[in-house]
Amino acid sequence: MINQKIKSLNQLLKIVQKLKKQNKKIVTTNGVFDILHLGHVKYLEAAKKLGDVLIVGVNTDKSVKLNKGDKRPINDEKSRIGVLAGLESVDYVFLFNEKDPRKWLVKIKPSVHVKAGDYKLSQIIEKGIVEKNNGKIVIVKMEKGYSTTALINKIISIHRNQ
Repeated sequence: MINQKIKSLNQLLKIVQKLKKQNKKIVTTNGVFDILHLGHVKYLEAAKKLGDVLIVGVNTDKSVKLNKGDKRPINDEKSRIGVLAGLESVDYVFLFNEKDPRKWLVKIKPSVHVKAGDYKLSQIIEKGIVEKNNGKIVIVKMEKGYSTTALINKIISIHRNQ
């Protein structure tokens, strides 16, 4: 089941074309999803409720390093997409190598593109592309107290003196 959800962008474009012919509402989101936590799970569940099919674009290890530095990601790209594919709320997951999702958003043309509540609408660089293709940006409130960076810092603090 997990492997059936993991696709290349080209495979996804064919799937999306069929889904749109069936009048399915396509929702996309993207991120690193490095150490999956409850905040991620609730975020993805909320995103899924905004349409019929949720597609998650996941940064490759190379693009994570561009965005977050050489020490990230903690989990490699294969692990990260495998865990996401195991979630009920996620219909499809794929890897993208670019620093941001604009290149594939222009191809998928989702009805809704979801971002986490730590963004302000003015900070969302995807907004123009999504809206140009008749989609909308939805900001989903973040679950307080959950952050991959906070988890990493907690692990470091616990194990620093061992």
